[in-house]
Amino acid sequence: MHIQEWLETVPAIAVYLLVGGVIGLESLGIPLPGEIVLVSATLMAATQDHINPYVLGACAVAGAIIGDSIGYLIGRKGGKPLLEWLGRKFPKHFGPHHVATAERSFEKWGMWAVFVGRFIALLRIFAGPLAGVLKMPYWKFLIANVLGGIVWAGGTVAVIYSVGKVAEEWLKKFSWLGLLAAVLFGLGSLVVMKIKAKKAEAARAADPAEARPEPVGTAD
Repeated sequence: MHIQEWLETVPAIAVYLLVGGVIGLESLGIPLPGEIVLVSATLMAATQDHINPYVLGACAVAGAIIGDSIGYLIGRKGGKPLLEWLGRKFPKHFGPHHVATAERSFEKWGMWAVFVGRFIALLRIFAGPLAGVLKMPYWKFLIANVLGGIVWAGGTVAVIYSVGKVAEEWLKKFSWLGLLAAVLFGLGSLVVMKIKAKKAEAARAADPAEARPEPVGTAD
C-alpha cells in the first residue's frame, strides 16, 4: 500500500489524541518527541481532508497547557528530590548539568523562561516541573504557560499547515519526504539541545561555584 493511501486510513481522532497525548506527556516532564509528532501530524492535515487543522491545533494547545500544569503540580509537591529521582531515571535529559542550565534560565528570566521554554527542547520538558520545584507563583506560571502553549502549538500548526497546502501536490507524490523532513527537524533540535548541555556541563566543571544557581525567590 502506498503511504498516501495508508495515511488516508488513519482515523482523525487517533491523530488528535496522539498529538495531545504526546505533547501533554512531554510538557509534564517525560522526554518525548512532541515537536516531531506535531509537525508530522500537521503535514498529514495538509494533505488529508479528514484531519481538521483547527481541531489538531486545539488538541496540541490543550495538551501543552494541561501537561505543563500537571508538571507544575508534581514539581511543587515533589521538590528537589523529584529532580534527583528524574536525574537517576533519565540522566541524558535530567542530569545535574541540565538542571543547572534550566535553573539559571529561570533565575534570569522568571516567568518568561516558561514562555520561551516552550520553543526550546531542553526547557520544554523542564518548564512545568521546575517552575513547581522553584515555587514560582502559580498565576505567573499559568499566564506564561497558556500564552506559550497557544503561540508554540498554534503557531507551529498554522505555519506548517500553510506551507504544506502550498506544496500539497508535491507532498502527495513525495509524502515520505515531508515526514522525513519533520523527523530531521526534530533531530536537529535534539542536537542543538545536547550541544548546549555539553557547553553548560563544561562551564560547570570549570567553575562549579559560578555554575551553581542561586535560589529563586518565591515572592509574588
